[in-house]
Amino acid sequence: MPSVFSLRRTMVEIGRRLYDRGLVVAAEGNLSARLADGAILVTPAGECKGRMAPEDLIIVDAGGKKKQGAREPSSELLMHLTALRARPDIGACVHAHPPYATAFAVAGIPLADCILPEVVTTLGSIPLTEYATPSTTAVGASIERHLDRFDAFLLKNHGVLTIGADLEDAFRKMETVERLAQIVHLARSLGTVDELTCHQVDELLALTKTLHSRFSGDETPVCGNCRVGAPPATVIP
Repeated sequence: MPSVFSLRRTMVEIGRRLYDRGLVVAAEGNLSARLADGAILVTPAGECKGRMAPEDLIIVDAGGKKKQGAREPSSELLMHLTALRARPDIGACVHAHPPYATAFAVAGIPLADCILPEVVTTLGSIPLTEYATPSTTAVGASIERHLDRFDAFLLKNHGVLTIGADLEDAFRKMETVERLAQIVHLARSLGTVDELTCHQVDELLALTKTLHSRFSGDETPVCGNCRVGAPPATVIP
């Protein structure tokens, strides 16, 4: 696991990349990363993610109590804590407001169809959670029951949350969600979106048995929609 100093620099860099790519503006978004001792490094509240310095970041314990830092931690800390507690394999969380993906969240449309092979084999589906008031425990509750099956979430009328082994992994998943949303939007404007067939998804999953076994718990590839358990055009309660 990287040192706290290295992780601070990485978090600042990821924040800058989110801002430079237009995935957040103003003081939107927040990031967190697990430290070797179980504490959590998190971005400060009310700060532009493209303008942070390493010393601006906050360290909290596993319960969310501040241990180090002059600023207050992100108001969305509870959502991050929920994800980190639920999945020991998670090293980091990224919450942003990428415009295309957030538009799908506002429109109430999940990105649940199997369309792009790269997304099927890395993220599966991206479900849409029920709306929850930001900064409350309800946001964590809206994703909690599904954290074992998904690594990316459209937060209804709110934005996107991605989780990963580390900050880079979570950031790349955020980019993937936004690119998928862009492509789906453009394809729909052209008049049609052709989904991969169950057989085509089976073939993809057969090539990625490690991912498949994590979700399905068996050795036999199955249709991606069955695997992720998120039927198209539905909100996960």
